[in-house]
Amino acid sequence: MIDSFTEALHSETMEFNPYAAPQSQVFQATSEDELARRSHINTEAAIKSVGTLYYIGTLVLLLVGGVTLVRVTTDSNNMGRVMYALLISALIMSVGVGLGMVGYGLKHLRSWTRIPTVIISCLGLFAYPVGTLICVYILVQVLGKKGQFVMTPEYQRIIAATPNVKRKTSMVTWVLLILFIIILIGVIAAVNLRQ
Repeated sequence: MIDSFTEALHSETMEFNPYAAPQSQVFQATSEDELARRSHINTEAAIKSVGTLYYIGTLVLLLVGGVTLVRVTTDSNNMGRVMYALLISALIMSVGVGLGMVGYGLKHLRSWTRIPTVIISCLGLFAYPVGTLICVYILVQVLGKKGQFVMTPEYQRIIAATPNVKRKTSMVTWVLLILFIIILIGVIAAVNLRQ
């Protein structure tokens, strides 16, 4: 009887160990998942940064559309001109909203964003020379083999399974970003002082 009691107690304690590491079968990463994530992390970051670029474009387009709308309401002498400006403002703002939706999809690596991104980038090729270079880079990232894989549900599973894999941003990138922001603020201030 004592032997059966100790066996039952022993089997019960073997099933539950409060000191054991948590066991989860849902998001366990394999070495293949980590290897795939590490080999595609730069492409993932590049595509997400295109989404951020599209967010900035959305903000600019919404601001331009809003300024156009405000100017129209203050200058209501010519009704034909007002209607034309309202139409232009609505068009600019709707393009901004569409660009924001594509940016959101790119930030979340959705596969449906590839076609609109290609269309936008092909249009951007005409913005010679800087726009052309940026749009060629975007096309290479989105249409390349790594970019195609990064925007699949399989890669979404790999991201969920490997939350510990992160891309480190270099100090040079941060310095260049800060310099770019300072230059942009200086240009905006110079334009406002001339007016």
